[in-house]
Amino acid sequence: MREIEVVAAVIHDNGRVFSAQRGAGGEAAFMWEFPGGKIEAGESHETALKREIEEEFSSQILVKQFILTTKHQYASFHLTMHVYLAILVRGDLRPNEHVSTRWLDRSDIDSVEWAPADLPIVQAVIDMGIVCNLPHSGL
Repeated sequence: MREIEVVAAVIHDNGRVFSAQRGAGGEAAFMWEFPGGKIEAGESHETALKREIEEEFSSQILVKQFILTTKHQYASFHLTMHVYLAILVRGDLRPNEHVSTRWLDRSDIDSVEWAPADLPIVQAVIDMGIVCNLPHSGL
């Protein structure tokens, strides 16, 4: 069984978290995830995460703190994902590879179909109070 080790960013702002929808292909096709990617040889988790966000969204983040490591067994591989809290410092997170993106608060974090490996992260950001209910303008 193939082992894959990745990093992911919970990019947060004002009670919301950034999510990205995967494209076609793979076991999590069109599901939503916290962005990130594979760690290259010799890279630290922080360096890999910054590089992946730059490549996938032409944006820069500041990695703030470690949240958790989660593991998930997909049909064709075993995934280990190291998750970090981050903030956006440059760019507007326009997707270069993903189908769509959304900022989610507590009231709508369950409105997307999360990739199975990301479900423990969703629960962690709820438990930690990273996402909260925001007033909506009604417009």
